[in-house]
Amino acid sequence: MQGFLTASALKLPRSPLYTAIRAGWVCSSCRRNGAPRPITTLSSYRRSFSSSPAPKSAAAPKPYYVTTPIFYVNAAPHVGHLYSMVLADVFKRWEVLKGRQAYLCTGTDEHGMKVQRAAEFQEVPPKIFCDSNAETFKDLAHKANMSNDYFIRTTDPGHREAVEFFWGRLRERGYIYESKHEGWYCVSDEAYYPENMVEKRVNSMTGKSFLASIETGNEVEWTEERNYHFRLTDLRERLLQFYKENPEWVVPASRMADVVSWVQNNLEDLSVSRPVSRLSWGIPVPDDPSQTIYVWVDALINYLTKAGYPMWTPGSEDALGWPADVHVIGKDIVRFHCVYWPALLLALDLPLPKRVLSHGHWMMDSRKMSKSIGNVVNPFFAIDRWGVDMMRYFMIYHGGISHDSDYDNSFIVELYKRGLQGGVGGLLNRIMRSKAWDARSIIQQAHEGGFKELEGTLQLMQPEISELRQATESLRREALESFEEQLNPGRALKEIMQVVFQVSKPTTLTYRALDHGKAREVEAAHQIIYHAAEALRVAGILLQPFMPEKSASLLDRLGVDLGQRTFDHARFDSDSAYGVSTVPLGEGAQSSLFPPIPAEG
Repeated sequence: MQGFLTASALKLPRSPLYTAIRAGWVCSSCRRNGAPRPITTLSSYRRSFSSSPAPKSAAAPKPYYVTTPIFYVNAAPHVGHLYSMVLADVFKRWEVLKGRQAYLCTGTDEHGMKVQRAAEFQEVPPKIFCDSNAETFKDLAHKANMSNDYFIRTTDPGHREAVEFFWGRLRERGYIYESKHEGWYCVSDEAYYPENMVEKRVNSMTGKSFLASIETGNEVEWTEERNYHFRLTDLRERLLQFYKENPEWVVPASRMADVVSWVQNNLEDLSVSRPVSRLSWGIPVPDDPSQTIYVWVDALINYLTKAGYPMWTPGSEDALGWPADVHVIGKDIVRFHCVYWPALLLALDLPLPKRVLSHGHWMMDSRKMSKSIGNVVNPFFAIDRWGVDMMRYFMIYHGGISHDSDYDNSFIVELYKRGLQGGVGGLLNRIMRSKAWDARSIIQQAHEGGFKELEGTLQLMQPEISELRQATESLRREALESFEEQLNPGRALKEIMQVVFQVSKPTTLTYRALDHGKAREVEAAHQIIYHAAEALRVAGILLQPFMPEKSASLLDRLGVDLGQRTFDHARFDSDSAYGVSTVPLGEGAQSSLFPPIPAEG
C-alpha cells in the first residue's frame, strides 16, 4: 500500500473523512439524531477547527479543565486508581471553591490487546467485558465522592468519530505513513521499546528467564509487521523548544528532565496502528480496515472528545475547557502524555495542556502492589472500612507526587487519631461544646466591641494570639501556592493541618484556665478562643475540596452559613454571624465529628 507523504500530494488517496468534508461532512451521531450540522467546504472545515480563535468581545473566561487518566479495563481498580481520582477531584473542587467554573473528566480506556486477550480468557465478547468493568470504575468514582462532569468510554460513538477525524487531519498534513515495523513489543504496556530499553530478567517464581522492558519490568516479545507510523521525529525540535519555554510543564521536575532526555536520546517515529489479524478490538483505520488504530492514539484523544472536539464553535473553542489545565496521571504513563500527546497536538497546531501532574505509586511493605503477589488493596473495601473522607484525607496527606508511598492501615489510624479526631475534632469540641464560655458571644464581642488590650503578665499571651492570627491569615496564600504553582494538594493539606495543630495547644490551656475559674485571665482567654474559632472556620472552608462531607458537617457545627463558605470567606474576620451550631452537637466522644475508631475483635 502506498504511503501518505504530504497533504499537497493530491494524487495520493484520501480518507473517507477528507472526501466527506469536501462533500459536506456530517458526523454519524448527528445523522442518528436527525440534526445534521454539515461543514460544506474544506476551507470552512479548517476555519471551524482552527486552534487560533477569533477575537472575542466579552468572552467568558475559559473554564478550568482537569482530567484523570482513563483507566484500563483489563483488571479491577486498585488504590492507585482511587488516588488519581481523588487528586483530580480535589483540583476541581478547589477551583469551584474559588468561584470558577470547572470541569472534571474521568473514564475508561477499553481498546487494545490487553483488553482483547482478557476478554478471550473469560470467553466473553470484548464489548460485554468492557461494559461490566467500566461500570466498576463508575461505581468507584461515585463511591469516592468524585464530582466528575464526564465519564468517557473509548467505545463511545462520539469518541470514535473524534479519533477518526483526528487521524484524518494527521494524514492530510502528511504525518502518517506506512512501512514495515519490527521491534520489542510489550502487551502489558501497549508499547514498543528500543533495543537499549530491553534487558534479560529471571522470574523469581518460576526461575525462567525472559526479556523485559527496563522501564516497567514487563515482558516483551519480538514483533514484525506492516503498519502506519506517525512522524514523531519531525517534531523533535518543536517539542524541545516547548519544554525549554515551559520548564515546569511536568511535575515533579525530575520527570520533566526524564521527558527531555527521552526526546533528545530515544525518539523514533511512532507505530500508530496494528494489523487486524493481531488486534481487532479497537477503532479501524479510516480507509484501511485491515489496520486498527494504536490504543494510545485512540486513548489520548479522549481529553479532546469531552472538550467538544472537533465540533468547536469558531471563536469559542475553549468553551468546554480545552486546553486542559491539569492532566493528572501516574508516573508510569509519563512518556505517552508528555512526549506522544504533545507531539500529536503540535502536528495539528492544537493548544497543548497547561500542566501535567505525574504522581508516584502506592506500595505495600515497600513493594509495588501486584495481583500476582497478592498485596493489592481493594479501594471499595478500604472506603467501606475507613469512610470516604478518611480515605481521601489519607491519600492526599500521605500520598506521594515525586516519590512512592506505602499503604498501611496503621498509617491511616495514626493520621486519623492525630489529625482528625484529636486535631480538627478535638478543637471543634473545645470551641463549641465548652460549658466555660459561649462561642457566639465571644465572636460577637470580637466584631462589635473588640477586646481590651492585655496588661501586665497577660501580655505574655500576646505573642501566641498574634501567631494564631498570622498563621490563619497566611493560610490562603500558602494553599494557593501549593495548588497553583507546585500542583501539590498534599502540601496544601499539610499547611491547613499545621494551623489546626498550632491552635490546639493554646486552646487546651485556655479551656483548663477558664474551667478552673481563673477569671482574671478571661479577657486573654476569649481572645485565644476567638482566634482559634477563626482558624478552625478558615481551615474548615479550605478543607472542603479534600473532605467534602466532613467539612460540611464541621462548618454546620460551627454555624457557618452556606453562603459564607467560599474561598473569599477564608479570611480572618470575614464572618461575624457564626457561632451557633445548626445541627445537634451531641455529647460524648461517639457523637463527635470524628469519633473514636471502634476496636476490632
